[in-house]
Amino acid sequence: MYYNDRIISKRFGDPMRIQGIMGSMAQLECQNILGGIAVKKIIVFLVLMFFASISFSADLSPIDSLKGPVDQGLSLLKNPKYMDASQRKDQRDKMWEIIRKAFDFTELGGRTLAVNWKKFSPQQRKEFTDVFAEVLGNAYLDKIQAEYKGENVDYVNQEIVSDNKAVVNTKIKRANEEISVNYSMILKENGWKVYDVKIEGISLVQNYRSQFNEILSKETPDELIKRLNKKLKEQEKG
Repeated sequence: MYYNDRIISKRFGDPMRIQGIMGSMAQLECQNILGGIAVKKIIVFLVLMFFASISFSADLSPIDSLKGPVDQGLSLLKNPKYMDASQRKDQRDKMWEIIRKAFDFTELGGRTLAVNWKKFSPQQRKEFTDVFAEVLGNAYLDKIQAEYKGENVDYVNQEIVSDNKAVVNTKIKRANEEISVNYSMILKENGWKVYDVKIEGISLVQNYRSQFNEILSKETPDELIKRLNKKLKEQEKG
């Protein structure tokens, strides 16, 4: 199901007139995913990245599809019940439930591999998508649970790129700063899904694409998958 011109005009006005509002740019530092994934600075990026859950109703606009589940995820983080260490796993499981509904990991994985996606067989694509999703989740969930400091979200606007693509622009509000976070979304049969996140202009997809391109210039798809599985085992051991 795709948005047609009538629906777009009714909900958003002329798509060509919808403009994005970009915030000021700051620097985001990242470490290599296969050498100990971490994202330094801007923990709020991690929070919003993993709580951008998309409604299953394709009738909702992208920004409306984003808003409710984001607020639901933030409520989980603010709930004092989960200050108890015995409740942390339950909180984590609920986070993962939101994450899996939020992202189209196949779309994200395919865009991350770019032209290298063609080198992967259908089975390899599935294996890569599954383990990449797990590695990403494990990398960030601990930091989210440990470092969330009560940040809030402003929903700035949405840009309709095409009948099935949109960008939702948000700002994370901290005590003395605002941080721009933009979500690239695609309309699938079961609703709008996030396939990339840009924090202050830094794309999640492009960041990992450069890393995987370098690896795949020397190694096979199976070797990349093996690297990711090794990393997953290391994460699970703590």
